[in-house]
Amino acid sequence: MELWPLILLTLAAAVRAGTPILFAALGELMAERSGVLNLGVEGMMLVGALVGFMTTQKTGEPWLGLLAAGLAGTMVSLIHAFLTITLRANQVVSGLALTIFGTGVSGFLGKPYIGVPAEGFPPTRVSVFGDLPLVGTIFFQHDPMVYLTYPLIPLFWFLLYRTRPGLNVRAVGESPESADAMGVGVALTRYLCVLAGGLLAGLGGAYLSLAYTHMWIENMTAGRGWIALAIVIFGTWDPVRVALGAYLFGGVQALQLRLQALGVGLPTYLLMMTPYVFTVLVLVVATRETVRRRIGAPAALGIPYARGE
Repeated sequence: MELWPLILLTLAAAVRAGTPILFAALGELMAERSGVLNLGVEGMMLVGALVGFMTTQKTGEPWLGLLAAGLAGTMVSLIHAFLTITLRANQVVSGLALTIFGTGVSGFLGKPYIGVPAEGFPPTRVSVFGDLPLVGTIFFQHDPMVYLTYPLIPLFWFLLYRTRPGLNVRAVGESPESADAMGVGVALTRYLCVLAGGLLAGLGGAYLSLAYTHMWIENMTAGRGWIALAIVIFGTWDPVRVALGAYLFGGVQALQLRLQALGVGLPTYLLMMTPYVFTVLVLVVATRETVRRRIGAPAALGIPYARGE
């Protein structure tokens, strides 16, 4: 295969591979910006993937499946919000429990659906933009869920940096005491952000079962929830940089698949582990306290808040 078509195909595949991570990472960004760390992204994605697939398989309507997936992710995230915000439980423990819960429930309830086909979202070429050179091939020959992410990126940026609610979210994540003194509802803000994170994680999971594979596979997220967590750090809690990080990871994943297809003389398992090694390196470097302060992590991230304490 010629080099230039290969590059275009790899970049287009990077957008598709990065889309489920982008959904989940944008949701986690909102939760962490409000000061709540949610390590349950993987579990929420799995629940969203299964519920979206089940609903689509029963109704034949992928948009209903997408709605159901978002609601399922929201309901699962409500557990984490109640435990960490209302009961002030340890956020790390609660998030890990949520991932275990989501993995177990989806694996148990999804057994009858393994190997069952469902109508999902087929690729839909955008008539005007799809014919553009380079840009059309890379960005506008995908399924509707990919197109759904494009306006989300500037929308989240505008919400965080140019609106009063976005200012409140950042204030709660930096100094909940000061935000509370200014009349901002800390608990309500954190609840809404965590629920938004669950909604988007559910959509990210639904993308895998309804657009990426059109089937249900147990543990089909394959660590993408953890990668989304790393991408939020890698993107320094900024929507635009988070999007670039998601596509970068998608590019690494797509590249290793292309290299396998071309028969590059490297062990398959070594190629498959490349994206995850990248993720681990980001987490190791960025979770150091000095680095966190330097890259602008929310000061109150992971710290429960109670008025007067």
